[in-house]
Amino acid sequence: MQQPSIPKGTRDFSPEEMANRNYIFDTIKRVFQLFGFRQIETPAVENLSTLMGKYGEEGDKLLFKILNSGDFTSAVDAADWDSKNSNKLTTKIAEKGLRYDLTVPFARYVVQHRDQITFPFKRFQIQPVWRADRPQKGRYREFYQCDADVVGSDSLLNEVELLQMVDDVFHRLKIKVTIKLNNRKILSGIAQIIGAEEKITDITVAIDKLDKIGLENVNAEMISKGIEQTAINQLQPILLLKGDNHEKLEQLKSVLANSTVGMNGITELETIFKWIEELPLYNSIELDLTLARGLNYYTGAIIEVKANDVQIGSISGGGRYDNLTGVFGLNNVSGVGVSFGADRIYDVLQRLNAFPETASENTSVLFLNFGEKEQSRAMSLLHRVRQSGINAEIYPESAKIKKQMTYANQKNIPWVVILGENEMNQGVVTVKNMINGEQRTVPPEEVIQCFI
Repeated sequence: MQQPSIPKGTRDFSPEEMANRNYIFDTIKRVFQLFGFRQIETPAVENLSTLMGKYGEEGDKLLFKILNSGDFTSAVDAADWDSKNSNKLTTKIAEKGLRYDLTVPFARYVVQHRDQITFPFKRFQIQPVWRADRPQKGRYREFYQCDADVVGSDSLLNEVELLQMVDDVFHRLKIKVTIKLNNRKILSGIAQIIGAEEKITDITVAIDKLDKIGLENVNAEMISKGIEQTAINQLQPILLLKGDNHEKLEQLKSVLANSTVGMNGITELETIFKWIEELPLYNSIELDLTLARGLNYYTGAIIEVKANDVQIGSISGGGRYDNLTGVFGLNNVSGVGVSFGADRIYDVLQRLNAFPETASENTSVLFLNFGEKEQSRAMSLLHRVRQSGINAEIYPESAKIKKQMTYANQKNIPWVVILGENEMNQGVVTVKNMINGEQRTVPPEEVIQCFI
């Protein structure tokens, strides 16, 4: 018989792993709430018409499509099959897909529920997304995103608060990070200056891969997209500017003096850095001109976060999108957001051995089972223990004591309650500490104090 398996790029999570994952989710959720964000959820499945065309050509290829119910081939004629045109076939056999991220579904949500929303609308979501990417270390086909977005406000104060949230989350998780900041307007200005304005998408998609594939391969990709060698040559020194944030911006002012959009991007970053410098942050924020984030909907500030002590891809990112809701019929609604990659954060914490002991959601107390009469008395006391907020369970069968004790040890349960015939006759309870082996006898009304 063939052994069962799961698809590549997906994972099962044990109880211990889920306890650690919930530590991450709870930490992020708490920070979101501190900054006034409220939680929503959207379906795992969206109409492909909602998803397609929002992530660029590469993103569209990574969308998981879902075959229509019933006879999905009935809408396809022989000519369509013979053409082997996958894009054309997809529109006829698949109307829905798994969400690629949480931002586009959020934009759809805002448009669909705009009459019930108070703007500016601050929402967060913690849900899984799916991408048909090539699985590798730190990259999965199914993974969770933890997103916070503000829509209905143009204020750069939103960007500043998002940067504060990012800084606070990683401080609480005890991960040292570098927060990288750029602006798509600056990248558009650079494309103007080098005479490749119509190739801005190809340029940003390529340079966003600089950390992964290196400068030589980035240049080769731009050439393959039809970008002139002279433009690529002009681009090199701009992307490799040296100095601190202010020095880089001053150098850019000279380079982009003739680009209105580029100068607007510089002004926005200067404003953000001015406000940020007045705040007590735990991590550094640096201007990185190679940061492009390969998603087409970003229009202003863009953010990416890298762990300092672990080699892995970005563990958080986001940015400003000025009119994402416009594609759904609601124009002039600006938004800005940030997303935390929970799965990569998990990998970082695991490599750093930084999960706290308190991340465990383990059972604290096990009541041994000595039979029907003793079980009835134990259940009453067990209820009181649970009502006090202590995780507790009873062994479901009257098995040998050794078997029940082994169960407690294997589950790392620190306390065992013994309520046998002798204890019942004496009106007491025996509590055993499974860590040091000590045990004591107490009245039932004092048993809860043993675990506090």
